[in-house]
Amino acid sequence: MTTKLRVTVIRKFSPEEIFGHEIMRDGKPLQPCGHKEGEEFIVDHHLDRPKDFCGQAWQDLYTTLMIYHFGGDYNYPEPGVTYQPCGDGMRTVIFKIEKI
Repeated sequence: MTTKLRVTVIRKFSPEEIFGHEIMRDGKPLQPCGHKEGEEFIVDHHLDRPKDFCGQAWQDLYTTLMIYHFGGDYNYPEPGVTYQPCGDGMRTVIFKIEKI
């Protein structure tokens, strides 16, 4: 059994929000993640990474996507819906994953 999934960007955090100051990389301030709050992606039966979806975030969400894709569920906070952050601790993004 396969399920279509919607992945929505719920909240993104800047380095300043996480650490209270800028984080520098190569002498420049580290920029927030390129995703936009409210941005939605539909994941079909192939489980291919959507165009323009962050590769690191996709890798971090993939296990949850697989569980839902094949009929499993976390049932938290409700059946067919869960929230998961990407693992980028410098500019974290919270995603909502839901069966549709």
